[in-house]
Amino acid sequence: MIFQSVAFILFFVTVFAVYWWLSRWRTAQNLWLLAASYFFYGYADWRMLPLLVVVTLLFYGLGYKIATAQTERAAKVCLWTGVWTGIGMLFVFKYMGLFLPDVHIIVPVGISFFTFKLLSYIIDTYHHKTETLGAGNMTWNGLLEFATYIAFFPTILAGPIDRPTFIAQLQSPRTFVYDEAVEGCRALLWGAFLKMVVADTCALYVDTAWTNLYAAKGSTLAVSALLYAAQIYADFAGYSSMATGIALLLGLRVTPNFRTPFLSLNMADFWRRWHISLTQWLTDYVFMPLSIRLRHWGKRGVALATMVNMIFVGLWHGPQTTYLLFGIYHGVLLGWLVLTGRNRLPKHLHWYQRQGRYLATFFLCAFGWIIFRAPDMVSAGVYIQRLFSASLFSRPMTIGLLDMCMIVVSCLLMGVLDVCGRKRSTPLAIPNTVVRRITYLALTIGIWFVATRRATDFIYFAF
Repeated sequence: MIFQSVAFILFFVTVFAVYWWLSRWRTAQNLWLLAASYFFYGYADWRMLPLLVVVTLLFYGLGYKIATAQTERAAKVCLWTGVWTGIGMLFVFKYMGLFLPDVHIIVPVGISFFTFKLLSYIIDTYHHKTETLGAGNMTWNGLLEFATYIAFFPTILAGPIDRPTFIAQLQSPRTFVYDEAVEGCRALLWGAFLKMVVADTCALYVDTAWTNLYAAKGSTLAVSALLYAAQIYADFAGYSSMATGIALLLGLRVTPNFRTPFLSLNMADFWRRWHISLTQWLTDYVFMPLSIRLRHWGKRGVALATMVNMIFVGLWHGPQTTYLLFGIYHGVLLGWLVLTGRNRLPKHLHWYQRQGRYLATFFLCAFGWIIFRAPDMVSAGVYIQRLFSASLFSRPMTIGLLDMCMIVVSCLLMGVLDVCGRKRSTPLAIPNTVVRRITYLALTIGIWFVATRRATDFIYFAF
């Protein structure tokens, strides 16, 4: 049930109406939200709903045991039980296929996202960061709030990865706020435009180029690489924006996931702006502990911790060697910045220097996405080899005048609105009323124009 489908619209209208009708009864409101979230997850894959319920109960119990442990040893045993359970769950469902290629393993949708939520809860409980959330009190309300946090339907399939502090919102009364609802509708419209108009239209060109990889010209592959950077950003940021909008309509706020990543001055800046919830999660739970252990190595220790962190980023996406190479590629780029002392942003840059850094970072990212998009290492090698052939300077492929116009116009509109709205809550929170309404109309027309096409899944549903 993808956000841009008729089924989801009917589902959400029902959830929204009942949810606010129950606003006087917080427990009933949370119970309804949990039921809706389980229905949503079960609709995606009902076979894995029991797994979600079981691990939720297990980690809630482990959090209670950690919070009430009488000794440090007992708390650590519970902590590591949870950590290895989470890691084991990811290994079995996502990586076991490497060792048992003849066994068909069903991968639970959203497992990479809700597992990280489960792990952050027990780790934060161990470090006494969830005491105000009631981790030391095993109550039905506490379990209800925790289960709702884990299964919250806007974010369970593809993030953002909220921290346990989200539970505090479920513990507070919620009232319908008009301004929040308007902000939520803007985020929904922006996300729908990014996904349906920008991402799905760019995909027409990108998929055609990859399908004809062995016959494609270098110029076509260059255009495809640039458009895939736009596609994956619009696809993932579109989902995150829609999830944000849905949450706001329910009186809740989720973690921001993107902040104009293609206006990055270097690769370190890029990873502060791209998939922020995952980057912050790995920074707090992997990079920081590892860099502390390696601090006696100086910059080399930080560079090694950075490489390990980026390998985790790559493998988080799946067991394919292309994802591992993607992580190593970014680890090398970030490690070089650390070793040369260039990981900190310069304070004073001329306009042309800033634009040059934006372009350089974008091209480095686009090259990395070639590895990410490739189905295997051979295809990645062929793509790069053909990309830098003599045909790079030939005329690239076209896919039809109307589609090419849609790609150019939608990408330009996305870029202009993203840059101009980078300091606002959403790019559509335009101060000028006339400009804002014209923008609403233009985006709505674009969505309506492509609405007859078959709705496609979000890219990050695969992870």
